[in-house]
Amino acid sequence: MKSLDKQFKEVYEANYTKVNRLCLGYTNGDAMLSKDLTQDVFIKVWQHLDSFRNESNISSWIYRIAVNTCLLELRKKKPVRLSNHLNHIEASAENQNNDKELEINKLYHCIGRLKPENKSIILLELEGVPQKEIAEITGLSHETIRVRIYRIKKELTKCIRK
Repeated sequence: MKSLDKQFKEVYEANYTKVNRLCLGYTNGDAMLSKDLTQDVFIKVWQHLDSFRNESNISSWIYRIAVNTCLLELRKKKPVRLSNHLNHIEASAENQNNDKELEINKLYHCIGRLKPENKSIILLELEGVPQKEIAEITGLSHETIRVRIYRIKKELTKCIRK
């Protein structure tokens, strides 16, 4: 049997990048805040790893912790004024002159406008989490997830084209 330290290290290395990208989606691309949230997630994982019951995939358990951690943080924060956020995107685009970076910022902006549950669903989908696993994480049916993802993608496409 693996030691808890070794097990945590493996879990951390396998999931850090995915959790950080998920947190980036919740923070509208704020790299510093997403790193802080990612660290908070893994502190919680470390604290509760010995109580993980293997009833689901460990990555599903970690995603659930990440979603809950990000949602709690967003509830504590004051909402970012849209005009300030758009200025940040424009300044970033001018400084970097990178079309791909601008598109990513637009996507984060549009994801940031979604309802929290829809934001969770699409961020997990973008992360490549299987839809059945997303259903397990969110507590919704697989069919509901499929329909929501379709509708969310249409909403994001419309937002990005504006």
